[in-house]
Amino acid sequence: MAAPALRSPAALTGPPADGPPVRPFLKWAGGKRQILPYIREFYPEAFAGYREPFLGSGAVFFDLVNQGRLAGRRVTLTDTNGDLVGCYTHVRDEPETVIKCLKRLAARYKRDPQGHYYLVRDKFNPARQAISNGHGVESSRYTADLAAMLVYLNRTGFNGLFRLNSKGLFNVPRGRYSNPRICDAENLRNVAAVLSAKTISIKQMRYVNALAGAREGDFVYLDPPYAPLSATAQFTSYTADGFSAADQRQLQRTVIRLARKGCWVLLSNSTAPEVADLYDGNRDAERAGLHAHKRPARRMINSNASRRGQVFEYLITNIARRVS
Repeated sequence: MAAPALRSPAALTGPPADGPPVRPFLKWAGGKRQILPYIREFYPEAFAGYREPFLGSGAVFFDLVNQGRLAGRRVTLTDTNGDLVGCYTHVRDEPETVIKCLKRLAARYKRDPQGHYYLVRDKFNPARQAISNGHGVESSRYTADLAAMLVYLNRTGFNGLFRLNSKGLFNVPRGRYSNPRICDAENLRNVAAVLSAKTISIKQMRYVNALAGAREGDFVYLDPPYAPLSATAQFTSYTADGFSAADQRQLQRTVIRLARKGCWVLLSNSTAPEVADLYDGNRDAERAGLHAHKRPARRMINSNASRRGQVFEYLITNIARRVS
């Protein structure tokens, strides 16, 4: 007998009546759970729709859900990563199938962590290449099995990375976890119920296209691939196309356009010089009402543990800071 969903779709936009809050089910490079207290300072008091065009782990989206801030509002979640979007849609549409596959994978991992991880990775790559269009995976052709394998690799791989090599193959090594939580069935069911609301859409789409329909009063949170702080810090394997300095400049123009349109805009990025030039004291950004705020964060992804530690990130916004 299938386990009952713990939340109804109607409960999308409010906090859970019972049990723990809904949480991101994937770890993702640059995930925002650790700096949510700072991000919350800039949630607008009131807004129309909500748009998040670099979805990733969805930490800000799920935080807004748990606060009941999305009640009755249109929600548009998009990303260019076909694996990510395909995984979200199958967790939404086939949660019990994904959970069943994950439980089977978790049991086999427990018997042989090293061997089983690489066995699944070697199965995952040809399966996802079979639904690639040459530029990346098509989310519409994803399957529940692939979604389960992605969650499994994400929970057991090194630092929860999603990284592709030059041939488009997922090449993250196994992480050093003694007892990773591979299948959190309760949270997956809650996520499925949240995402099943009719007010929510999840699509594979470039951010420029996703934001073309943004309206005055919408709240837009943008968490793009960060500009690198150093020449050796570049992380370009999130998608096949990467995110270049030219992309950062195009993003700045988009953010300014949204602010001038009357959207509430909140952007996260590194404090790299190229980002500072675009937003911190930049006349066009300031004229659009945008201000750059630095907040501390911890750098979690570095092969050298001694180089992980506190850094500062930008929160760039036209929203007045909320003082609690």
